[in-house]
Formats: sequence, structure tokens, C-alpha cells
Amino acid sequence: MRISTLPGLSTKRLNALSTEGIRSEKDLLNFFPRRYLDRSNVQKIKHLMGSGEEVTVVGKVVNLQEVGFKRSKRLEIAINDGTGIIKGVWFRGASYFKKIFKEGDLVAFFGPAKRYGKSITIAHPEVDKLSEEGDVSNFSKIVPIYPSNKEFSKTRLTNKIVAGWIEILLNRITIKEFLPEALVKEMKFPSRAEAYRMIHFPEDHSEHKRALNRFKFEELFLFEMSMEKIHHTVEERKTGHIFSDTGNYTSKYFNELLPFQLTEGQVSCLTDIKKDVRSGKQMNRLIQGDVGAGKTVVAIGALLMALDNGFQAAFLAPTEILAEQHYRTLADHLKGLDINVRLLVGGQKSKLRMDVLTDLEGGGCQIVVGTHAIIQEDVRFHKLGLAVIDEQHRFGVKQRAELLNKGYHPHILVMSATPIPRSLAMTVYADLDISIIKGLPAGRKPIRTAIRGNKKREGVWDFVQTEVNDGGQVYVIYPLVEESEALDLKDATAGYENIKKRFTNFNVGLLHGRMKSDEKDSVMKAFIANEIQILVSTTVIEVGVDVPNASVMIIEHAERFGLSQLHQLRGRIGRGERQSYCILMPDVKVSKAGAFRLKTMEETNDGFKIAEADLKLRGPGDFLGTKQSGLPDFKVADIVEDQFILAQAKEKARELISKDAELVLPENKSLKMMFEPYHKEKAAFYGMG
Repeated sequence: MRISTLPGLSTKRLNALSTEGIRSEKDLLNFFPRRYLDRSNVQKIKHLMGSGEEVTVVGKVVNLQEVGFKRSKRLEIAINDGTGIIKGVWFRGASYFKKIFKEGDLVAFFGPAKRYGKSITIAHPEVDKLSEEGDVSNFSKIVPIYPSNKEFSKTRLTNKIVAGWIEILLNRITIKEFLPEALVKEMKFPSRAEAYRMIHFPEDHSEHKRALNRFKFEELFLFEMSMEKIHHTVEERKTGHIFSDTGNYTSKYFNELLPFQLTEGQVSCLTDIKKDVRSGKQMNRLIQGDVGAGKTVVAIGALLMALDNGFQAAFLAPTEILAEQHYRTLADHLKGLDINVRLLVGGQKSKLRMDVLTDLEGGGCQIVVGTHAIIQEDVRFHKLGLAVIDEQHRFGVKQRAELLNKGYHPHILVMSATPIPRSLAMTVYADLDISIIKGLPAGRKPIRTAIRGNKKREGVWDFVQTEVNDGGQVYVIYPLVEESEALDLKDATAGYENIKKRFTNFNVGLLHGRMKSDEKDSVMKAFIANEIQILVSTTVIEVGVDVPNASVMIIEHAERFGLSQLHQLRGRIGRGERQSYCILMPDVKVSKAGAFRLKTMEETNDGFKIAEADLKLRGPGDFLGTKQSGLPDFKVADIVEDQFILAQAKEKARELISKDAELVLPENKSLKMMFEPYHKEKAAFYGMG
């Protein structure tokens, strides 16, 4: 049955449904209620206390009027349930509510009821229009309340009509089960057909909750199945080089050249890598660690394993300045091993670039460090065995796939500087094995963080004077390049001029986004060399740039920054043995969310705790900051709230793929029909199609 054959479904209503993504019977069945109105929980207006208690009331609109002037102007909508009258009051959005409600409409108000004199009001209640006619006694015990919008209101597309259409579909359509019977029984799920009935027309609250859990699991299970299948494809199709020898390079570096003891976390990660590269399968591993946890040493261990077995290795960074720093770091660490390390970046002169390319193809270059330029087609390796990718979130999944296919299927090691909450790692990086480095290297002191208001600014500058006199260096971070009247933020240029006047005996540098790349590089190199003692900068200071001598960071308007951003900025200090300090200087007015971010920073240095808090504040899409991240567009599941279901889905997907990767067993026939088109799209995105 076509959706257009439903009774009362005009062209205008079809267009209204399309604004919610409803274009088919399947879409309409998957248009789940956003809440449920339980008639047994609807209070009579005459019984309300009006002391701020959360209430649900249902009644007919008896009056709409705008009252007051200017700032006190408001819309009041009075409803009567036959026992009394309550007012909904709106100080904002009045024009919208005036358009969608009229006298006689049956509506439900949700919110805190407060008594003012003889009348009770709810300020900015959540509102649902229930139907065009009828009264409270007509609706069943639990009423589904569907999402609505302006187009629904214009076409009089009420809750009652939507529910009626869905009821028709449920009576006419045969809903097929696709989860294996054994899994449905094990998870104690209702059948798929029953789950649709339970979510749209529940007998009690436990029914719609059970149904929703099933639909969340379905969504996460299909995704995790796809990731397991991709993982399986990498392991099965692409045999990896076997690095069986722990030769001279590796043993000499760790036993003779490394000036400190490895942490337990570093040893654990190196053990995982060694196991991968000896398995005969292609390694595809993510190394997670907090800022300064010692990921570079782990990467060097992996690079040397490749060299010991006669292979070349590549090290990719997201920017040229970081690539140059990694190049310097590797050259410094490996100088006692006579290893040929070359740098390949976009801005090189053609003669030098050609020399590096020739050296790579001939096999003379053992390790190449560079940006994404390494992935380009004109770069040919003699025998590439391993690629290390730093700063994973700046490399799309497709670029990783390009590397997987470069050379003879090199082992891939990804290093993420931003700690990724477990739930996100299980989705965005589900095609990777994950190792976590916990703890900081010996000698590193935890950074001390403090919040200081504008009244204590002079004391902060005195502290800066003392630190620089003692040989330290300072970052002063601003959130903007130019002054913004709307946000009333000081810009870095004005701050730079003031600080130059305040500290005439020190060299003060400026770094901001409008500068050319070579200008930025010049300033950063001068700061690294301690030719600049105080660096005033916007957030363009690169993640991963090491200035071991930098011991103080002052962050102006700190409340404007995200939590992960604040943590990354703070991670630029504390790289040496000096005690380091991060001073957060917020504006006078700080929002509730801003205050939470600052307090979290003051209370912990743990990047994983900070990442979890940030994910809860911002949600997964905003946390990652890019649709190219590979984060799926889940319709019902929420990877922050549904971590337990996500873990279950991953476990069951892994079990199933390990037993029947091609889904050929009879019990998996229906699952195969549902899964194959879903997986085709995912595999194409991940470059595995």
C-alpha cells in the first residue's frame, strides 16, 4: 500500500510529512512518539498546589491574549479542564504560539506550576495539541505524542491523525523479523512486529521502553556488524608483513639510547603492536593516550620493528609545522642508529622533493615524515611496511583506506592526541583495534590549574614576571583574531600591545590565524628557541608542538572555549621538568555550561574524564566537529546515553561475524537481506567497498 492511499492524506500533508523525512510506509512506522501522555498521571487543575511541582494538565483553550508592555510583554493561553483554569505564559515565541492555537483546541501542558495570587501559571510549558475535537475522556490510557512542526500545524496534521495512520499500517503490513531467533530470545526482545505495536500503542510504560530498547539495539547492532565485517575483511583479505625479528635498531634504541624507563602503559601498547605485526595479518590499531602520555616513543618502537625487518616506514602528521617537529624529534631520537629519515611536505622546492621521492623509491630513505602529501599518487615506496598517522581526527577514514592500500598493505598505527570516550571509539574507530596508554612518563609533574578573575590580573602578571625571570616561557591565549562587538572579546593584537608595554625587558611574540604560514612558522621557531619569552596567540598554536621550557599558560575568556579545546591548549605546557601552571581567566559573566567547563578543568588533568564530560555537554557530532568523521546518523540510539546497549551490540556482532562472516547459515538469511544494503554503504564510506 502506497503512503498516499492513507485516508485524508492530501498533497499538502504529504509535503508536511516530508519535512520530517517521512516519504514511505516504513518512514511513517519509524516515526516514533517523542513522549507519552499517561491519562492516569494527568492532574486535575483544581487539585494543583502551585508550589513549583512538575505537572501534566489537559484542557481546552478558553482564552489567548497578549498582556504587558515592552520587556514585560507576554502571551497568556488559558486552558480549562472542567475543574479549573491554568495559564501557560510565554515571554518569547509568542507569535508562533498565537498562530498554532485557537480557542477550543484540546492541549496538554507540561511544566512546573506556580501560584501567583489566585491564579496558577506554567512559564514556557511544553505543549502538545492533542486533537481538534473530543475531550479528555476519549483518549486511551497512554497516548503517543508525536513530533510536530509548523508545516504539521498549517495542514492541521494532528497527533490523532498520525496515530490513526500508523494504526492502519500496523493492521495491513506484515512486519518481518530480521534478528536471528536465538538472539531475540537471548536478549528477551519482543518480536519486531510486536515492538512496533508496543512503541506506538503501549498498554503500559514498560512496553514502550522495551520496544525502544529493541530498536536502539537493532540500529547499533547493524552498525557494529558492519564495522566487524570491515575489520574481518581487512584481516582476511589483506595479509600483513610479518615483523618476526627484534633486531639491532629496536634493541639498541630501548636498551642503550632511551634515557628513561618506559611506563606500564607504553610497554602494554608495544606488546599489542608486536603481537599484531607477528600475526601475519595487517595491523590496524589506534593508540589512545592523554596529552604527554608518551605516544611518540611507542610510535618509534613500531617504526624500528619495520626497519629491523627490512621495510620502510612512513609517519604522517596533519600540518607541516607538526611534520617538521616529528622529523626533528625522530632525527634526535634516532641519531645514534644511522637511520636515513627524510622530510616530505607540500612546500618543498622541486629539486629537494624529487631527491626525497627518488630516495624513497630506491629504498635509501628508511623513514619518511610528512603530511598527507605522502598519500599522493606520485609518491612510490621501495618496500613500505608501516604507516603511523598522528592526529587521527584530521585524517578522514577514506585517507586511512588509501594508506591501507599503499605499497603491499602496510601495517597502520593511528595515534590520537585527543582522548576519545569509549562510546565514540566503539563507533567512529570501530574498524580499529584500540590500545590505551595510561599514566605519564617519569619526571612529568601534573599541571596546576587555577581560575582567576579580572581583579587578580595584576597578581597574574607579577607571577609571569617571576616565572620568566626564572627561565620559563609563557603562552597567553585569546579566543579571537579581531574585536567582536557582539561578544565583547579582547583580540590577540590588543593583548599583544598591552603585554609588550607591560614586559619591556622580554621579547613578546604574536601568532594568529590571519598570518601567512611562513610567518607563523618563523614566530613558532623563535619561541621554541627561547628567542621569544611570551607568546600571545589565538588558538592557532598547534596540538603536539613541543616547547619543554614553556611553563605557564594564561587563557583569556576561558569560558568561551570547549572543554577538549581547553585541555589540548593546557597540554602545550608541562612538557619538561618544570612545574607548570595553567591560569583560566574568564569574563565577568559566565554561563552555567561555561562555569562547569572551567570547574572541570580546575579539578582534573585526566583527559579521558574531560572528554567524557565534554561529550555529554556537546553531543557526539559537535564533539568530533566533522561529518567526515564516520560518525553514523543514528535515529533512535544515542551513543552517549546508550553505552550499555552499544557494548551489547558490539559483543553480539563480533560473536556473529566470527561464526558466520558471510551470513550463509539458514538462521541468518533474513539478517543478510537487511544487512547487505546497509553494509554496502558503510563499506564504501570506509574505502573498503
